[in-house]
Amino acid sequence: MVQKVAVIGAGPCGLSSIKACLDEGLEPTCFESSDDIGGLWRYKLVPGRTNIYQCVIINSSKEMMAFSDFPPPAELPNNMHHTEVLLYLRLYAQTFNLLQHIHLQTKVVGLRRRPDFDVTGQWDVETETADGRRQTHVFDAVMVCTGHYTQPHLPLSHFSGIESFKGRYFHSWEYRNAKGLEGKRVVVIGFGNCGCDIAVDISRVAERVYLSTRSGAWVVGRVGPGGLPFDAAWNSRLVVTLASLFPTWSNWMLERKLNEFFDHKLYGLKPKHNFWAQIPVINDDLPGRIISGRIQVKPNVKEFRETSVVFTDGSVIDKVDAVVFATGYNYSFPFLPPDLQAKSDYRLRLYKHVIPPTLAHPTLAVVGFIHGLGAINSMAEMQARWATRVFKEVTPAKSHSCSYRLIVDVIPYTDSLAEQVGSKPNILQLLFTEPTLALQVVLGPRTSYQYRLSGPGKWAGARQAIFTQKQRITRPFRTRVVSEEPGNEASSILSILLAFIAGAALLCFGEKVKHLTVKSE
Repeated sequence: MVQKVAVIGAGPCGLSSIKACLDEGLEPTCFESSDDIGGLWRYKLVPGRTNIYQCVIINSSKEMMAFSDFPPPAELPNNMHHTEVLLYLRLYAQTFNLLQHIHLQTKVVGLRRRPDFDVTGQWDVETETADGRRQTHVFDAVMVCTGHYTQPHLPLSHFSGIESFKGRYFHSWEYRNAKGLEGKRVVVIGFGNCGCDIAVDISRVAERVYLSTRSGAWVVGRVGPGGLPFDAAWNSRLVVTLASLFPTWSNWMLERKLNEFFDHKLYGLKPKHNFWAQIPVINDDLPGRIISGRIQVKPNVKEFRETSVVFTDGSVIDKVDAVVFATGYNYSFPFLPPDLQAKSDYRLRLYKHVIPPTLAHPTLAVVGFIHGLGAINSMAEMQARWATRVFKEVTPAKSHSCSYRLIVDVIPYTDSLAEQVGSKPNILQLLFTEPTLALQVVLGPRTSYQYRLSGPGKWAGARQAIFTQKQRITRPFRTRVVSEEPGNEASSILSILLAFIAGAALLCFGEKVKHLTVKSE
């Protein structure tokens, strides 16, 4: 029977995993290799560790990234600076007394099945402290919460002539701020969130920044309808359902809305894929830096010369001082047994994106090893809640199918886990028992509090958290109070609904016209 659980890593996923264990009556012991909690969100100047840059603002708004039973303080901004994210994590850890279960400066260096694993499902966990002392512990289950931003991917062999380039070049994980790049010509290679953030940051002091992209991307700002957070306005059950029912229309509408703000084709950013095919770039400042000429968008790099960069369209930028490779990361779990590190298309084989399907006993969970158009925190928290119940054998985990891709559809995926836990909101029941709450669950932002309304882990404050989320969203704006006009919130929701309804009608009308045209021919 599972009782003692090792949690590897004390970032957001590790903290929610500790709490999930405590909620299920288990005994967690967390091993954190650094000297503090927070994981990626703790800015540090220690070489060789995964880090963030000084200007990082979280892409997800605070309500959308909040833990399911811990609403963020109302006074915190909606899209928090990394220091405020760390503050929220500290408050969470302190509120639920998680710190006493964490061993800092203790690195996990080995994880092995015990000789009697087929009977007990237990693991030997070998740790090493900062002073070099090693120790082996026995645990009934293990939760791996180390994330996937662990090893920088720097494919220099793909860039001809890089060995002759006389300027400075480095991977984005070494970037902290723009110090030393004042007045320089800088090329940033890579058009993900990291590459665009760094390009914008450097462009404030550099002579010019050239942002190189192979395929472009859709760019979404954090500010949505009416000035509210974009993700809180659009990430609702109704919107996602309509998008799945009318995928062609939803793609067309979203791309049209984005192009109304700035034309992606005109700016050289339009990708070949549609909006829902890949996760978009979240950046508020990029269009402004492009229109002001501080950033120039360029195609893929063809080759490097001593002081120049040649692009695939034949253009050349001379006197380049520095190149930043924002080329992503390779994940690594060096402490795992070799057979569990087997990859398919560079991805671990995991049932429900959590548990290796080949284990005789499902007592190992990888938490937070996912990506989606939304905050990882809430998905990882549900993974932890699901995994701890699998450990206790109250939720089944056996399946012949497993997941290879990191990217998931946030609401369907989280709902699938919540359904097995028994905490998926019963909307039909709510419509009969409390229709106002049901409307909030369907029409409002899909916040994680919905998964605490019923079932195991039910939280008495979930209902209130849902009804007050609008107040916490608007509170940071009230630094200068202006008299309110009634109906603004309703009109914002109504405008979204009307846009979908009108678009669906136009789509159906277009299909009808097409059908009649074909028939008449």
